[in-house]
Amino acid sequence: MTHTPSAALALRPAQVDGAFPLALPSLGNLDAYISAVNRMPMLSAEEEARLARTWREQGDKDAAGKLVLSHLRLVVSTARQYLGYGLPHADLIQEGNIGLMKAVKRFDPEHGVRLVSYALHWIKAEIHEYILRNWRLVKVATTKAQRKLFFNLRSMKTANAGMNEAQIDEMAQALSVKREDVIEMESRMGGADIALDPTVEDGEENYAPIAYLADTTQEPVAVLEARSHDRLQVEGLESALELLDPRSRAIVEQRWLQVADDGSGGKTLHELAAEYGVSAERIRQIEVAAMKKMRKALAEFA
Repeated sequence: MTHTPSAALALRPAQVDGAFPLALPSLGNLDAYISAVNRMPMLSAEEEARLARTWREQGDKDAAGKLVLSHLRLVVSTARQYLGYGLPHADLIQEGNIGLMKAVKRFDPEHGVRLVSYALHWIKAEIHEYILRNWRLVKVATTKAQRKLFFNLRSMKTANAGMNEAQIDEMAQALSVKREDVIEMESRMGGADIALDPTVEDGEENYAPIAYLADTTQEPVAVLEARSHDRLQVEGLESALELLDPRSRAIVEQRWLQVADDGSGGKTLHELAAEYGVSAERIRQIEVAAMKKMRKALAEFA
């Protein structure tokens, strides 16, 4: 979603009547918008309930619009609480207005709750979503628990400096979370966005993340080479072994393709010599001849 500094100013009526005798002027800046919505009259409990019933039962958009207009000042007040995140006040207001409209759409006056209390949850929820989407290029919180920790930690921190061990323990206890969770969120919040491939200036060598984060394993040539290597290991090796006589194949497999129970390598020349009733030198000669034949077969296979 793309926002402009004056985006929040778009939510204003051209003319109001009935319970809204005030017409908002043509607004050119945020201060004028805030001044105008703060002059909008508040609804009594009876007026609010009547308009809410009219909206729910008849789908009267004018009734819904009046409910929204009378609570725009609540959005402005709530959005002001989040200015410390470095995001435009107008954008925070716009997102809060979206939450307010969602609240009006779902508001049921029969539950005995005033709209101001019900809408506050929706307003904050939309502002929270906007902050998490725009505060960092990479999301700092994705789960519900992480989001709660993010805003609680942000509000409890008195400075941007890092926390010591005592402060970490104190916050973990206050928020009823693990100290490891506090440390991880603190690290995410303290991280800065880095351009993946920034512009190189003054002929300096580029050591941007793009230079060392590339996944070479998915490069087409590397993938083909890996597949060829795997095929050579499986199909090529089996084809080469099939060319050997039974004794030579058994000796090669026992020497190089089998693992002992203790995790060590294959059998030694002396172990095989005792098994076949020949000298260790003879086993070595058979192995050398077999390997020579296999290397030739593998070269032809490749």
